[in-house]
Amino acid sequence: MDTVDIQRAGQDVGVNLAGVAKLLADGTRAAFCLALLDGRAWTANELARYAGIAASTATSHLNLLVNGGLLVEERHGRHRYVRVADRRVVELIESLAALAPQRNARPLSLSASGRQQALARARLCYDHLAGTVALAITDAMVERGLLEWGPEPALTGNGALWLSETGITVPTGSRRPPVRACLDWTERRPHLAGAVGAALCTHALTSGWMTRIGTTRALLVTPAGREAWHDLLGLPPTEL
Repeated sequence: MDTVDIQRAGQDVGVNLAGVAKLLADGTRAAFCLALLDGRAWTANELARYAGIAASTATSHLNLLVNGGLLVEERHGRHRYVRVADRRVVELIESLAALAPQRNARPLSLSASGRQQALARARLCYDHLAGTVALAITDAMVERGLLEWGPEPALTGNGALWLSETGITVPTGSRRPPVRACLDWTERRPHLAGAVGAALCTHALTSGWMTRIGTTRALLVTPAGREAWHDLLGLPPTEL
């Protein structure tokens, strides 16, 4: 490949990159993508109510996101659902959200303030935990030698034993990395992701340690969860 071909290839990639950026340059579409980080499939009507716009407008935005490859659609009878296309999109949205300036706009109501605080405290980041609770869990695992948290984070031997003793099963045979650092967009520090992060989140939800707050992706640590996290990782209830 000569210099001209390389330049043309770079230009083609640049055009495609600009196309993805254009999809997320609209506030409504960006809000849709953030909402879909809860890992669920949503209908256009649900996303329209979430954004406070007409269903027809939401459909137009969703068509662009699906055609652009950021979302995929599923049809069940007459109903159309959309979800995030894959984990690469999740990582893209989270990374961009972490880079976005924090304006700290004053909430319009007490309920809005409560929702903001709940999301910052604990939430789903697709299939793993995020927020201050997730960071506290990650920090505690590092302090106890269960995780190596450097340029290439990894699960230690003690960490694998701890997961087994806790009853947390990490699926095998996947190309997904066991441990990955995911930049937390509210705290601007990485939390635990990857197969281990997903397994930990699944166990916390199925064991009743954490539960969803309504239909949002915000999570609440239950009394059983506060006890479990304290016993397993020494986390004080005040941090949860």
